[in-house]
Amino acid sequence: MKIEPVGEQKTTIQVIERMVSLLDALARYPDPVSLKELSKESGLHPSTAHRILNDMVLTRFVDRIEPGTYRLGMRLLELGNVVKSRLSVREAALDFMRALHKKTQQTINLSVRQGDEIVYIDRAFSERSGMQVVRAIGGRGPLHLTSTGKLFLSVDEPKAIRAYATRTGLAGHNKNSITDLPRLERELSLVRARGYARDNEELELGVRCMAAGIRDDGGKLVAGLSISAPADRLQEDWLDDLVNTANQISATLGYMPAAD
Repeated sequence: MKIEPVGEQKTTIQVIERMVSLLDALARYPDPVSLKELSKESGLHPSTAHRILNDMVLTRFVDRIEPGTYRLGMRLLELGNVVKSRLSVREAALDFMRALHKKTQQTINLSVRQGDEIVYIDRAFSERSGMQVVRAIGGRGPLHLTSTGKLFLSVDEPKAIRAYATRTGLAGHNKNSITDLPRLERELSLVRARGYARDNEELELGVRCMAAGIRDDGGKLVAGLSISAPADRLQEDWLDDLVNTANQISATLGYMPAAD
């Protein structure tokens, strides 16, 4: 497969431009490439190419096979798989999210986990929803204070949950926030038993959310679908629609629940 080089536009940081030129050069070769050849392909002085390659080896963007030869590193594959999974989830979810928004007239969020936070990667909403406080696409929220975040914590091992609590200190945003481990563990037990999660004004006063999980063809929880609404407007009869919509998106991704 031919790899197209970076376009004519220049980056504002020279070292990034040089790094990309080396990655492009590596991508043109199926086998490990010598420093001499990479220097020639990229137009960089050998000492400059060597210095940048060493840094990329440390960060796993490049693998050093033997002294003086290099190939693209596994971290690129890992990051590529992350991008692929998010794009496919977004593509699979979009029409379903629009339909759920049309039915509820409330904000529908698609979120994924990134470390100790969730990241909002898509949203279906209208200006008439009446909710002024909303998280922008690309916005983040703590796992223990968000409905989707609780979904991801609920599939963690107890040891990992305790480690999360230690790392974050379970910081709260308001009087409703869960800030102690025993209460969080009880909440996560409910999430596992119910198959969905709630945020009862724990992240933002006046806003309640409910979330259901989206799984891929391997059964892995890859995203959460949630409804956000003013606290006095969230309706319990939306829950079945939410869960069914999340299940439909999971089915589109190839997930098949185990037979009872």
